[in-house]
Amino acid sequence: MLKSLYTTATGMKAQQTMVDMIANNIANVNTAGFKKSQASFEDLFYVTLQSPGLARGAGDAAVPIGTQIGSGTRLNGTTKVFTTGTLEITERNLDVAIDGDGFFAVTLPDSSTGYTRDGSFQVNADGKIVTGSGNTLLPEITVPSDTLEIAIDPEGRVNVRTASSPDSSTLLGQVTLHRFVNPSGMLAVGANILRPTEASGAPITNTPGTTGLGLMKQGFVERSNVQIVNELVNLIVAQRAYEVNSRAIQASDQMLSTATNLSR
Repeated sequence: MLKSLYTTATGMKAQQTMVDMIANNIANVNTAGFKKSQASFEDLFYVTLQSPGLARGAGDAAVPIGTQIGSGTRLNGTTKVFTTGTLEITERNLDVAIDGDGFFAVTLPDSSTGYTRDGSFQVNADGKIVTGSGNTLLPEITVPSDTLEIAIDPEGRVNVRTASSPDSSTLLGQVTLHRFVNPSGMLAVGANILRPTEASGAPITNTPGTTGLGLMKQGFVERSNVQIVNELVNLIVAQRAYEVNSRAIQASDQMLSTATNLSR
């Protein structure tokens, strides 16, 4: 019965982790480019009282089943789900969504490279295209101060019309996209930024629409891929599982109390 207390405690801890993850998904339902997370669990080691295929006694036939008692569950890992979120029209020239696979590359404050799906870009005081957090888009593109209109085509070419030449467009640069063999292996660091790791592999860089990369849609923003209805269902399941685990602890406690009273 003491074992059941510890086993059930692992179940309660697992469901608490589920609730924490669901809460983060729901909190970011309106975060541009956010990708929901899901948790996976694994069972703990087993106490084997008898292995399958062994005989119970001398001369007995081998039994087809064994006797094993599990020790509960634990968190195996968390996985980002990289399905494309809803593309919401904004009609803003510097809002760009990726329709398909791929990430934008940006320069982080420590001069390293981060990756994001958030295409809500701005122009800083130096004319460079940056994210809302001020991280510079790579490769760098500088917008002239007299720009009248910015056009970004599906293949990532950035053209502008300026006051000095309003009747013609000038190519400023090319936006490239990046994908990973295992995007779930990337490290989320906040501010809509992911860092590559050994698990994710090296970035595969190319222009939009090639080598499996998605196309760019100007005037759109990719919203979170969180489905509120699914998250609420998962929340109810986790809550009920937590309650059942707590009742198992209460049952074990009552059984221990009964066994203790037998000696009185």
